[in-house]
Amino acid sequence: MGARQAARDGDRRIGRRALLVGGAVAVAGTAVLARDELGRLWWRAPGVVKPRKEGEVDYAGARWVAASDANWRRADRPDDYGIDMVVVHVTQGSFAGAVRAFQNPAHQAATHYIVGRDGRVTQMIRELDVAYHAGNRSYNERSIGIEHEGFVDRPEDFTDAMYTASARLTAGICARYGIPLDREHIIGHVEVPGTDHTDPGPHWDWDRYLRLVRRAATAPVRAAPDPA
Repeated sequence: MGARQAARDGDRRIGRRALLVGGAVAVAGTAVLARDELGRLWWRAPGVVKPRKEGEVDYAGARWVAASDANWRRADRPDDYGIDMVVVHVTQGSFAGAVRAFQNPAHQAATHYIVGRDGRVTQMIRELDVAYHAGNRSYNERSIGIEHEGFVDRPEDFTDAMYTASARLTAGICARYGIPLDREHIIGHVEVPGTDHTDPGPHWDWDRYLRLVRRAATAPVRAAPDPA
C-alpha cells in the first residue's frame, strides 16, 4: 500500500474482518466451529491474501482494463463491507478519456465499470475492492460504481445500447448481493451525501432504467456478449 493510500485509509474503523478473525480464533479454540466454517475463514487470518486471478472480471460481458491502484483500495467485500447499493455516474467525456483518467494515479478516483454508448462494458476495479467514486467514504465502501459515457446535458448520449447493457450489468450486481431493485438502492451520484456532482443529470431516464433492470433480472440466462 502506498503512503498516500495508507494516509487516506488511516482512519479505517475495525471492520467485520478483524472482528471475525478474533471471534473465529476464540471459538475455534473451543472446537465449536465446524470444519467447513474454518475452511471459509482461513483467508481472514493476518497476512493471508484472498486468492485472485489477474484480469478476472465479475461480469461475464466485460473487458478487463486495470485502474491505477491509487484510485481504489483493496478489500474483501462483501465480507468486510456489505454491498447494498449501485451508484450511476456519467463520465462528462469519452469512453477512452474515462479509461485514461482511471489509469492515472493523479486522478484519485475511478468506478468499477464504464459502459459505452455502444453498449460495451469495461471493468477496471474488482467488486471485491473499494473504488474511490462516490466522494463519500461510507458510500464507496458499500456500493458498486458504474460510469456511463457521455455528457449530462446531451440526452442523445444515453443510447438504447447503453441503457440495455447497463441494466443487465446492474441486474447482475443486485442479484449477487441481494440488492433491492429500487431507487433507494440504485441511485445517482448526485444523491450521494456531500457530493458536488450532478450526474447522471436530468436526461437520465430513471423509470426506463429501472424497468430494464427489473426485466433483465427476470430474463432467462443467456450467453454474454464477447467483450473483445
